[in-house]
Amino acid sequence: MMMNPDLVMTTTNCLNCKKPVDGNFCCNCGQPLKTKRVDKHYILHEIQHILHFEKGILYTVKELLIRPGQSIKEFITANRSRLVKPIIFIIVCSLIYSMIDHFFHIEEGYVGHQYTQKGATAYISHWIQNHYGYANIIMGLFIAFWLKLFFGKSGYNFFEILILLCFVMGMGMLVSSVFAVFEGLTKLKVKAISDLTSVLYCVWAIGRFFDQKKVKSYLKVLLCYLLGMSVFIILAKLLGFIIDSVPAYIGLINYITF
Repeated sequence: MMMNPDLVMTTTNCLNCKKPVDGNFCCNCGQPLKTKRVDKHYILHEIQHILHFEKGILYTVKELLIRPGQSIKEFITANRSRLVKPIIFIIVCSLIYSMIDHFFHIEEGYVGHQYTQKGATAYISHWIQNHYGYANIIMGLFIAFWLKLFFGKSGYNFFEILILLCFVMGMGMLVSSVFAVFEGLTKLKVKAISDLTSVLYCVWAIGRFFDQKKVKSYLKVLLCYLLGMSVFIILAKLLGFIIDSVPAYIGLINYITF
């Protein structure tokens, strides 16, 4: 028996999960049946997606300025679609600061050092200056450790505290960006004020996340922040010192041996 060719249904498999697709989107993973070509419209759409008010940078910044503790709690426990993803947020904010810092040739740097020496220590310091986003995430690991230690009864795990820090430290970089623009335009040295304001914002925002009603909580947050930042800087310098010392140590061993 011959079937009418017009009645024969063709099955298309999803390009992502390989499941059969009946329609424009895969019902299993949501992948579009046809992938749009990368062109100027695609690029503009991606930029608009990042800057979208309801789920983008502007909305996230507004929430973190008005109610940082509550908005981050909602992201962790309930709704994760309204704010920018935390790691993307801190990297984008750090990139903004780096671009402003490079444009105005502000050489003080985020950690307040000028690096003129050679060797591994200087290289690590230079890397920190040019990769604030990644450096902040690494430093956040140490701050998160102390926060977890001091606020262990809060019920939040280490990784949830790290998400908190990505948002808060990202905003800290935006605060530094505002002062960097001001310094670049006016030539007034405001690095110390910038650092202080950034730290105070971080302490305020983290304090509101844990327990906004107790002054003791803010003091504990400040201590945790300073301890984490200090450990990060000390370990970075120690790593550079160890790397720089290896050639000299090997040379000394060879001299004694031979």
